Amino acid sequence: MTSPSRAASRVAGNPAVRVLARVGLASIGVLHILIGAIALALAIGGLSSGGSGGGGGGGNADQSGALQALVAVPGGLFAVWLVIVGLVFLSLWQILVAIMSPRAGTRVTEIVKCVVYAALAVIAISIAMGGKQDASNSEKSMSARLLEMPGGVFVLAAIGIGIAVAGAVFIRNGVTHRFEKDMRLPPNRLATATRTLGRVGYVSKGVALIIVGGLVVAGAVTYDPEKAGGLDGSLKALLQIPFGPVLLILIALGLIAYGVFWCVRAVAARL
Repeated sequence: MTSPSRAASRVAGNPAVRVLARVGLASIGVLHILIGAIALALAIGGLSSGGSGGGGGGGNADQSGALQALVAVPGGLFAVWLVIVGLVFLSLWQILVAIMSPRAGTRVTEIVKCVVYAALAVIAISIAMGGKQDASNSEKSMSARLLEMPGGVFVLAAIGIGIAVAGAVFIRNGVTHRFEKDMRLPPNRLATATRTLGRVGYVSKGVALIIVGGLVVAGAVTYDPEKAGGLDGSLKALLQIPFGPVLLILIALGLIAYGVFWCVRAVAARL
């Protein structure tokens, strides 16, 4: 083991670092539960309006919407700062894992996770400090800027394809139970329930990402950045199609299951 790997291993073995990394895992779970709850409210609103898409209350069904909903409840600001601490340490944990890993592919994957968690932490800090975030509008603005650039349509299409591929990987991991290799599960009913939550959650998250990726590609093909509105815009787009609210309810329940799975994973994961 090289010197950087040994140093990373010593830091990763610190009990406080490991506890804070688990707080980060639980934070991801809480965010997905909130996103699922917002999506469920949107779907129920869509059903009550006859599936016409007019029941759009309930906020944005994405990370920024979840954090803003959390701030709005009593004690929510404290919870958001706890989420921030968890996300920061979880992103640092991914760096440690990347340094300790002997495989280049794993290192790249862990660095990508680090960037994602760090970006979530930045969004959460902005919201905790009183800022207003609208991830859907930001993604539309970014898509519009890309479409104005030479060759930007190909970049936007590639991003959409990448998101859809990530969704397919989520579905594969859910169907093949790959997520279980990173967990310690005792042979009891809780383990069975956790596996079920993981399978349902991974497949649902995968379906949501495929929808997001598909709409981003559609936005590139049609030169329409309004279609590339991220997770919130994609889930709300389901309200415009026949049986869309019912599909949105299933995805929302799946996202809630995924969030609960991450909360269990915060306790049972192998770190």
